Amino acid sequence: MCIPCCICVSTSEVVLVERCGKFDRMIPAGLGVVICPCEQNAGSVSFRVQQLDVRVETKTKDNVFVSTVVSVQYQVIREKVYQAFYSLTDTQQQITAHVYDVMRSQLPMLELDAVFEAKEDLALAVKNALHETMSEYG
Repeated sequence: MCIPCCICVSTSEVVLVERCGKFDRMIPAGLGVVICPCEQNAGSVSFRVQQLDVRVETKTKDNVFVSTVVSVQYQVIREKVYQAFYSLTDTQQQITAHVYDVMRSQLPMLELDAVFEAKEDLALAVKNALHETMSEYG
């Protein structure tokens, strides 16, 4: 017996629906219907801008330990919701790993005074690395 169930989807979100374990469709913001037990709500994806603060501790060229906080703001691309939901298990962990890679490769080449001057270059390096690897995941 199939029972239609109503679900409310918040503004700036989309709900992914699976039918018998396979992706079927996306329900946009508003009122949606899921046919139980054949279909299920697999999860939701938010289109809001999210912020992730990553604390990186590393040594500079002049052997000074520096603790920096890199704030990454990210948002899911509407056209790539499927990839964003099904390709990565933990998006924040992936972003954190890329930030660590960039900062730990860039900071040891700079002296402490140069770190403050290279703030914009470091931010650009992090942005480019994240765009290169994460753009395919939405």
